[in-house]
Amino acid sequence: MRITHISTHVVGTPWRNLTYVQVHTDEGLTGVGETRMLGHTDALLGYLHEAERNHIAGSDPFAVEDLVRRMKYGDYGRAGEIVMSGIACVETACWDIKGKALGVPVWQLLGGSVTDRVKAYANGWYTTERTPEAYHEAARAVVERGYRALKIDPFGTGRLELDHDETCRAVALIEAVRDAIGPDAELMLEMHGRFSPATAVRLAREMAPFRPAWLEEPVPPENLKALAKVAGQVEAPVATGERIHDRIEFRELFESQAADIIQPDVGHLGGIAETRKLAATAETHYMLVAPHNVGGSVLTAATLQLAACTPNFKILEHFNDFADAEIKQVVRGAPEVVDGYFALPQEPGLGVEFDPEAAARFPQQQARFDLWAEGWEKRTPAGREDR
Repeated sequence: MRITHISTHVVGTPWRNLTYVQVHTDEGLTGVGETRMLGHTDALLGYLHEAERNHIAGSDPFAVEDLVRRMKYGDYGRAGEIVMSGIACVETACWDIKGKALGVPVWQLLGGSVTDRVKAYANGWYTTERTPEAYHEAARAVVERGYRALKIDPFGTGRLELDHDETCRAVALIEAVRDAIGPDAELMLEMHGRFSPATAVRLAREMAPFRPAWLEEPVPPENLKALAKVAGQVEAPVATGERIHDRIEFRELFESQAADIIQPDVGHLGGIAETRKLAATAETHYMLVAPHNVGGSVLTAATLQLAACTPNFKILEHFNDFADAEIKQVVRGAPEVVDGYFALPQEPGLGVEFDPEAAARFPQQQARFDLWAEGWEKRTPAGREDR
């Protein structure tokens, strides 16, 4: 079996464009992969066009390791977010082909399952007015839908510092959310790399009574010594890693023990097997894995394959029940959360089928996600200012 060509499809919303890559073979089998770029979708498409000529066409889709190696190192330049995201789409699609050809889900090819279900947490649910009353109502809707965990960034446009009034407002929002979801549900606190270490520590202490399940990216991701400074002064677990795009670059994070939970994105880290290798290394450092997942149903299905065979897997992020839920239409067999959990995919390959005709109903947009604009949490054009 050989790869004949690839085709790309962009599914657009106002705040995110999702890129789907279909890998076609000379035996009629087709696999699919997915990633979500922020402001770099056209660059990704350009890279994939060149990579198809240079590396992909004519390759054996069963030889996943060899194809990833050639794509990562065969152009000599150091692979960054765009290249690793392109690799992830193609790599995932090859696993999909391999599973379909052999008649088994991908997780069976990766060592078999260690669990029969995967806990989910909701994101994208707080696209409402930034008041305690509105957040209480929105959070109640999440738990009524069966989720037992959710994540929130309550900090407005805070950057490095957060003044007294905004701190009080953030605390009030979290208090309302905790009241809505009850004492047992997990509440993840997203900081989006906003703060200085001193501010992050102060806010962590303000939020401690509401028992956050983790503090996510409390400081900008580039300085791991700053992250270690925070981790040494807070009680809540620290989570980070979504903006690291090569598993080798996690080495310093492991050595510093500055995080308790790592959050690689399968769609940016080179795919399923690359993330599986990273998870195994994390296990030797007693760290849990909770992948970043703001993609659609293909990326969710791919990450579930990883979850199935990863002993230190904690929980999986899910946007598509609340933000842009209609995009689930582009995939047949989209994974669904039932009573707070995903069931393991049982169909061959990824267990989903991409529908190009349905995808065409969501054309690429000039998507933006400006974390520093008022109303960013609404994820609508009206909720953001051009800056």
